[in-house]
Formats: sequence, structure tokens, C-alpha cells
Amino acid sequence: MSPFDLKGRVAVVTGGNGGIGLGMARGLAIAGASVAVAARDMAKSAVAVKELEALGAQAFAAEVDVSRERSVTDMVQAVVGRFGRLDILVNNAGINLRKSPEAYTLDEWRRILDTNLTGAFLCSKVVYPFMVEAGGGKIINVGSMTSLFGASFAAAYGASKGGIVQLTRAVAVAWAKDNIQVNAVLPGWIDTDLTIQARRDVPGLHDRVLARTPAGRWGKPDDLAGVAVFLASPASDFVTGVALPVDGGYSIQA
Repeated sequence: MSPFDLKGRVAVVTGGNGGIGLGMARGLAIAGASVAVAARDMAKSAVAVKELEALGAQAFAAEVDVSRERSVTDMVQAVVGRFGRLDILVNNAGINLRKSPEAYTLDEWRRILDTNLTGAFLCSKVVYPFMVEAGGGKIINVGSMTSLFGASFAAAYGASKGGIVQLTRAVAVAWAKDNIQVNAVLPGWIDTDLTIQARRDVPGLHDRVLARTPAGRWGKPDDLAGVAVFLASPASDFVTGVALPVDGGYSIQA
């Protein structure tokens, strides 16, 4: 059997109905996993489910607000009720608001941290007993280049994504005894709805990203498919606590 084979595995991808989340969900589906698309916009999720089913996967849309514990618990119960188990969690749900640090209201700060960081914690906490029951599992947390670098227009987002790296390391150490591997992916500049808006908000961003990226292009959501399969599969059973850039070389360019 291929070490990248995900047949019989069940994955939850939060924010999986578009952008990076959908790119990762496609990879998991092609590798044989059943995929639950967990997000707030059920109409958008329904479209994503049809796309995954067209790839041959069993897919399911589950409504969730990752910042609310009851909502996360209900979502996970719905997925386990549908598929009977849960093996893979991709914590991808995230929001951003581009402002100078002094311009954030406390509510705006809290909303970003609650979604991006606390949401990943809540989802991980709720899936934990199901992964223990299954004999192990894989958690993939989606960070960002702002996990590494400062961005004047993304203080709250950067704080949340820096926290994702430390959450990943802490949970990887805590749950290694349970055969649960926990890793982070740090996407570079990927062409999504969020970054389209960033290019509108930040003059010159597009050209600066191209100049900084050795690969000479912006990433695509499907550039995250392969790393999702690797980190979700037996191929990565001895890899845990890692924060892996997927950025076309952006983070190594002098």
C-alpha cells in the first residue's frame, strides 16, 4: 500500500469551501479520504462538496463557527455520525482585517484571535478523543508567512498565526503518546479571495511578492494539496511539531 494512501480515513477541513482549504480538501479527496467541509456558508460548502464528489470522494458539508465550542462539538458529532470515525483535522478557518495596529478595536482583535487561534484549539480539543479511539490521527494547522515575519497591516492576524506555530508544537508534544502527529503549514502568498482583497488594500503588494518569491509567481490553492496529503498520511508518521513553509522560496530569499 502506498504510504500516501488515505482510503478509509475521514478528514475535517475547516474553512474548506474555498481557497487554501478547498485546495487541501481536493488533495485529501484524490488520495482517497472522505472529506467533511466545515464552514459557516453552507451554500458555498455545498458547491465544494459537489466538486469533491466529482473527484470520487465521499464528502459532507457541516456548518460550524469555530470560535464557539458548542458549534464545534456539534460539527464533530455530525461528522462522526456520518462517517463513523475521524482521523484527520485541517485547521484552516481564518479571517483577517488589514489595519495599522493602533486602529484595531478590541472587538476586532478578539474576533480575529478567536477565529484563527482559539478556533484551532477548540477543534483540536474536540477531535482529540475520537483520534485516541481510532488509535491515532493527524492535525494540520494552517499558519502563514506572518507566523515568521511582521506585517504592519496584519498585527492581529500575525499574532494569531504566530500562535498557531506554538500551539502546534505544544499539542504535538502532548499528544505524541497517543500517536497523533500535529504539524503546521505556512503558506506563502497564495492567490485566493483573501489575497485579492489584500492586493486592493496594500499598494504595490503584487509586484513586491513576485520580486521576493524565487519561484516567480503567486501560489495556487492546489499547491497545498500535496503537503496536505503528506501530513495526513502514514508517510509523515515520524514528523510532528514542524512548521513547513509552502511559499515558492519566499521565506528564504535574502
